[in-house]
Amino acid sequence: MPHITANGLELFYDENGDRDKETILLVMGLGAQMTLWPDEFVEALVGEGYHVVRYDNRDIGLSEKFEGAKAPGIKMQMLRKVIRWPAKVPYSLSDMADDGAALLGALGIEKAHVVGASMGGMIAQLMAVNHGDKLHSLTSIMSSTGNMRLPQADKVAMDALTAPIPSMEEEALIQHGLHIARSIGSPGFPFDEQRQRERILTNMRRSVYQPGMQRQLAAIIDDGDRRERLARVDVPTLVLHGEADPLVKPAAGKDTADHIPGAKLVTFPGWGHDIPAELIRPLADEITAHAKAASARKPVAA
Repeated sequence: MPHITANGLELFYDENGDRDKETILLVMGLGAQMTLWPDEFVEALVGEGYHVVRYDNRDIGLSEKFEGAKAPGIKMQMLRKVIRWPAKVPYSLSDMADDGAALLGALGIEKAHVVGASMGGMIAQLMAVNHGDKLHSLTSIMSSTGNMRLPQADKVAMDALTAPIPSMEEEALIQHGLHIARSIGSPGFPFDEQRQRERILTNMRRSVYQPGMQRQLAAIIDDGDRRERLARVDVPTLVLHGEADPLVKPAAGKDTADHIPGAKLVTFPGWGHDIPAELIRPLADEITAHAKAASARKPVAA
């Protein structure tokens, strides 16, 4: 699993499946390493005949960090957004979308099916807006348009996600991760504490870097409302959303589909803001069916 230079940064990525097949690029969310895409999910996509690329976004995991760069405070940044007075942020969501497009180029991949979750969905949306020629299709998962009039996250879920790490001791980090998992997870599916502990421990030993999350959150706020930009998306789009998502409410999924021409919305009851084991196969099936339909489309003759 190597690093590669893309958009002037060192990005960490991995590849699974046959390079001769079409590529699915997986883009993860806020403060989340690429390993939050479960291996079983990647295997399901590969099993459907795809070459799958995951990568750590800038400022998280094993990709390049913006050490020392200051992010504005959330409350002040929100206030400045309301009064249309821009805040100075270390980088933008569009910069992060450029990273994904540059990664494809650095790997010699002309086009991909781009699949993003949460903040990764926002990045994927901007890849479709700014780099549509590099996309076979777009899948936006548990994400939003940035429309401030949408229902806001449950306080418990947002507080858990943004709470500072209490200690770097192993058990404290595990408990912190378990609290997040319980707070944003899927109420319609069993909470497997042992599985969650193992995943948290694996990810924690790989990397713990909270400053990057703060800068990524600043980029989300700075990007604002994407609805007008999404109207320009010209690639086949699938929107997947949980009907019990406490962090990015179901209305955000509908709003996303409503503002991307021709987008299809698929929701699942009981699904929150995670990828429960029970939904790995159904989600992979939706994504690969969408990808195959997009690739089968033929241009209409003039």
